[in-house]
This record gives sequence, structure tokens and C-alpha cells, in this order.
Amino acid sequence: MAHPKHKTSKQRRNKRRTHYKAVAPTLSKCSNCGSAIQYHHVCPECGFYRGKLAIEKEVSA
Repeated sequence: MAHPKHKTSKQRRNKRRTHYKAVAPTLSKCSNCGSAIQYHHVCPECGFYRGKLAIEKEVSA
């Protein structure tokens, strides 16, 4: 196993960890009901995906 000869500085350590970036997911409008949905996901409001019914939603009385 390799042993470090010098202490790794905070700046060098943090430079190595900069590849992760927290970004908000890209949103689009549902073609059926118009609510905001995430790409490649079933609409949580109406249950449609790419213009077809994917999940049967229960109607609240």
C-alpha cells in the first residue's frame, strides 16, 4: 500500500472532489394534463407517459 510522503493540503483535496455538481432535474410539461414532470418519468398527476396511460390513478371522491 502506498504511503504519502507529504500532507495533502485542503485546497488540493477539495480540487479532487469538485466533480460532483448538484443540479435541479430538468422539467417539462405533461402532454395530457399540463403539469410539470421530470423527463422520462410517469406523470404523478394523471399517470400518462409519452401520451399513453401507464398507471391507473384512483379518483378521490
